[in-house]
Amino acid sequence: MSKVTIKDIARRAGVSKTAVSFALNYPGRISKKTYEKIMAIVEELGYVPNPFARTLTTKRLGAIGLLLPQKIGDIFGNPHMAQIISGIGEECERREFSLAILPLIRGKIIEAARKSYVDALITIGVGPDHEVVDLLKKNHIPFVTIDGEESENTINIGIDHKNAAKEIMLHVLQQGHRDIAILALEADTKPIESTHTSIVLQRRFEGFQEALEEFSISLAEPSVQILNCKSSMQAGHESVQILLSNAKRPTAIVAMSDIAAIGALVAIKENGLRVPGDIAVAGFDDIPESSLVSPALTTIFQPGRQKGTEAARMVLNMLDGAQGTHIKLPYKLIVRESTLRA
Repeated sequence: MSKVTIKDIARRAGVSKTAVSFALNYPGRISKKTYEKIMAIVEELGYVPNPFARTLTTKRLGAIGLLLPQKIGDIFGNPHMAQIISGIGEECERREFSLAILPLIRGKIIEAARKSYVDALITIGVGPDHEVVDLLKKNHIPFVTIDGEESENTINIGIDHKNAAKEIMLHVLQQGHRDIAILALEADTKPIESTHTSIVLQRRFEGFQEALEEFSISLAEPSVQILNCKSSMQAGHESVQILLSNAKRPTAIVAMSDIAAIGALVAIKENGLRVPGDIAVAGFDDIPESSLVSPALTTIFQPGRQKGTEAARMVLNMLDGAQGTHIKLPYKLIVRESTLRA
């Protein structure tokens, strides 16, 4: 399938190429009716601007883009995401490429992708059925996913989230806990008109479910409470306040991010309760802070910086014509004091 051009859009809309350019860049220069007609066709054809047109000599802008799955403030509030971005940036610097951070536009990844002017893209947490994948494939833009899904449509860099989640939940269950609260990642990369949520969230819930089933428990049982929680200390802190206001207090909290788990740990202690004596706490990521809090946090180590470095290296090699390959990185259960019963 050939790449959609401004000429194709102009022909379809019955307007000049200049009018299409104005719609994309200076909408105030054309009527609202013409703008809406052109943009409807842009949406229908899945058009994104061709970055190669910007530099006729090299055919490159010298930049790759990182499509963020959340609001930019939320991303940089999570140390694990900061590690990923650092890894990407370091590889870009080594290869003399710029890194463009592309936040959501109108709450959508696809809008950020459509307005990007880069040579290649990295996405986080999107699966092969996500609308942005179809857009990038249609426009022949090299891209790699981090924490997505290995498929024919997507080259992915990440860990085995399902088995990692299973291991940490099994550890908590083996400590004797049956009343468990899960602080789940907020679903932030959901495709339009899809029942699927982010791949990371899906796989971790699958892992939790498998672990619980080994103890004849289901995610749907009242003894398992699930709260959506942003990856921040404040969100973890607020989630514990909600849990402690419920009639039945959990004996263990399993958070899908360390930073939320640390916020939970602080809130538990502020309420005069002991960790792990009254409530055990486990996280996910093994950020540096997880070993510094008291008690130190049980968690899953995953190599954030390496994920970013490998993704940047892969997409830049693909830009040079290399074939992309999936990379499965190691993870490890790190057991510390926050879950160990005396």
